[in-house]
This record gives sequence, structure tokens and C-alpha cells, in this order.
Amino acid sequence: MTTVRVLLVDDQPLLRTGFRLILEAETEIAVVGEAGDGAAAVEMTRSLLPDVVLMDIRMPGVDGIEATRRIIREGAASHDPKVLILTTFDLDEYVIEAVRAGASGFLLKDSPPEDLVQAIRIVAAGDAIVAPSVTRRLLDKFATRLPAVRDQVPPPGLDTLTEREREVLSHVARGQSNAEIAAELVVSETTVKTHVGNVLAKLGLRDRVQAVVYAYETGLSRPGQS
Repeated sequence: MTTVRVLLVDDQPLLRTGFRLILEAETEIAVVGEAGDGAAAVEMTRSLLPDVVLMDIRMPGVDGIEATRRIIREGAASHDPKVLILTTFDLDEYVIEAVRAGASGFLLKDSPPEDLVQAIRIVAAGDAIVAPSVTRRLLDKFATRLPAVRDQVPPPGLDTLTEREREVLSHVARGQSNAEIAAELVVSETTVKTHVGNVLAKLGLRDRVQAVVYAYETGLSRPGQS
């Protein structure tokens, strides 16, 4: 099994120590470094080439959003690192901007250790939706911050999707997993995965998290929809 290289980024040393202890207990995860601010995170990503950067948002100097933007921009031409955002949910009102910057998902700071490990594995594998319920709740809360592009007819790229692909995208925007979508549409998970892949390719999106943001920006999904 390939070892997942992780860089820990948080301005609180005790939190970094706690994360390190959890992750170092996993044989397939290696903590390659720690950074206390965004500028150091960018430099260490460049030199250590981690697969996943566990990124806090609120830090002195260069914050997690700008650090994520720089890491994704630079990494795209090299080893394509994934960024997993740490959030306290009630305080971090800038998570949406982190997604736009290229982050692959969210994780609550008080999540159980097993959730942290699983989230890193998922992000490293390229499946960006880490905690669907968290993604949905954050987007519902901050959707008013998204650009007002909902009056465009049709929204950019939406007309390239088939009716089924639009339907699948709507379910993705609700924070549903492939298994949940498959059960609701009465199709196989493989079929859902294929549809999601087609949606991402047609819309030029990096991952499922960006697909959720796209659905809100275009009005395909709206706050409070179920």
C-alpha cells in the first residue's frame, strides 16, 4: 500500500501534536512536516512534496485560503497536492473561498480520530467530498456570499449536461454520497460514479466539492433544498 505523505498546518502547536500522534499510529500515513502559518506551508509543500496538506484557515500572516491558492497553483505543475481544510464551522466563514482556491474538502477540528484518518485517505485517493453533511451545512450557511450568477440562462456549462447528469449533480450538491445517490435513483454506484465523472469533465471542475459550489452558483441548488 502506498504511503500517504501529510503536512500539518496549524498555528496551535498542541493541535499539531495531537494530529501527529493520531496519524503516526497509522502505518500507511507519514507526517512529513509541520507548519505554523500559511507562508511556511507553501514553502514546505514545495520542498517536502506532501500528498495531503491538512490546512487551518485562521493563521497569522498568510492565512489558509491564500496558502491553499498558492499550493494548488504551484502543485498543479508538479505533484498535485490535495488540501484538506480544518474548520470550527461556526467561526470559519471563509470556507467557500478555500474551496474556490482549490481545497478538496472540509474536516471539523473536533472530529473523532478515525474520521481524520479516513478523511485523509479519501482526499489522497481523489474523492473530494469528505463530510457531506458538513459541506452541505457550510454551503447553506454561506451561500449568500456566492456570486449572483443565477439569472444566466442557461448557466455556464449546464447545457452540456444530460438530464440524468443534472439530476446527479443536484444530489451531489445535497451532500449525498455515491451510495445514497444510487439508492435514490435506483441505479448502481458504478453508474453514479460514471455520471459524476462526466459532470466534472464537462464542467471542467476539479472535484466534487467544486461541483457543489458550481450547483449553488448556477442556482441548480439553493439553500434549504432537501
